[in-house]
Amino acid sequence: MGEPVTVVGIGAEGWPGLAEPSRDALRAADVVLGGPRQLDLLDDSVPAVRRAWPSPLVPALPGILDELAGSRVAVLASGDPMFFGIGTTLARVVGPQRLRVLPHPSSISLACARLGWAVQNVELVSVVGRPLARLRRALAPGARVLVLSSGAGSPAEVAELVAAQGFGRSTMTVLERLGEDGERVVTGTAGTWSGTSDALNVVALDCVADPGACLTGETPGLPDDAYDSDGQLTKREVRAVTLAHLAPRPGELLWDVGGGAGSVGIEWMRAHRTCRTITVESRPERAGRITANAAALGVPELRVVTGSAPEALHGLPRPDAVFVGGGLTRDGVLQACWDALAGGGRLVANAVTVQTEAALAAAHERYGGRLVRLQVSRAEPVGRAAAGGADGAGSTRFHGWRPAMPVTIWSVEATVATR
Repeated sequence: MGEPVTVVGIGAEGWPGLAEPSRDALRAADVVLGGPRQLDLLDDSVPAVRRAWPSPLVPALPGILDELAGSRVAVLASGDPMFFGIGTTLARVVGPQRLRVLPHPSSISLACARLGWAVQNVELVSVVGRPLARLRRALAPGARVLVLSSGAGSPAEVAELVAAQGFGRSTMTVLERLGEDGERVVTGTAGTWSGTSDALNVVALDCVADPGACLTGETPGLPDDAYDSDGQLTKREVRAVTLAHLAPRPGELLWDVGGGAGSVGIEWMRAHRTCRTITVESRPERAGRITANAAALGVPELRVVTGSAPEALHGLPRPDAVFVGGGLTRDGVLQACWDALAGGGRLVANAVTVQTEAALAAAHERYGGRLVRLQVSRAEPVGRAAAGGADGAGSTRFHGWRPAMPVTIWSVEATVATR
């Protein structure tokens, strides 16, 4: 097993804020690893060799730990080492059984303490090395959001995005250098935010929607006009039923084959913050549109592969579920999607034309599963109302049911026996 690696969380206040067990662990170490700013916070009573992390860190980490085998190693981390910290990386490299973690309050805990917010009710968004567009999904009336900033420019960028999304009236608080003597808390509104911020900051949002703001729900079936499309879009009602058959679960990966506007893959990711999507789309202009739609709806990490199935599927990570919205009549597409699934994986495919419906009937015959036909009709103006006129009473508009093309949905689960 070798010597355990002790990971010590330290706050911006440095040595005075450490508990005695953390101080003892650092004094007993032969080598202390950490960032330059963290190492500078140590007291002179720590005799260990102080060694700054190289950049990039993760590839070098196994070699550094092998080199220090037999030494008593302590690692400094900001706040809670297991909260977006080095602790989780070390757990993967050396195994949790070789770690001793001594956490310090995280910046999120300190921010909630200052604001009087319940930590368990806060939505957390990190923009450290991640797209700011992730914040869009967290904005909702009454939501309390904490943003882990990437630097001094983050508050202004957050304010601009929040105002553009129709939440300019939201109370925005920037908490700087939490735990230090120079700690500062500045409060205003997102729509009127101005000024500069310290590089070490957390942004807090108490969300208030502006009048007329366009709000989206959390459940599948967003309005069709939430997407930019060229008409190749799985419509709202069909999309909701399709997602119900796909049954997204936390951490799962979806292949969205024939992405169109990307709606199914986007709403799969919106089902849970850990859900992932790889969308395969053959047309470059549609691939670009999918990327834009994903960012606009708060899931910018959706991955788009431009190419045609089944060739474009080769080498992709194994999916937990597959949706085939296009390319059903191409040789090998359904077979490749089926072969990619492990036991418990789900495959859902939608058909509109006679030819694609025949392909689903053949697949149902071969693999089993369920076939569902969905018919949706929408009320639309008819007669003089459709032309902008009115009936004899001068006010009533007449409506009739206009049916959309029926959609056949095939869904099947790959059991262990079929694998």
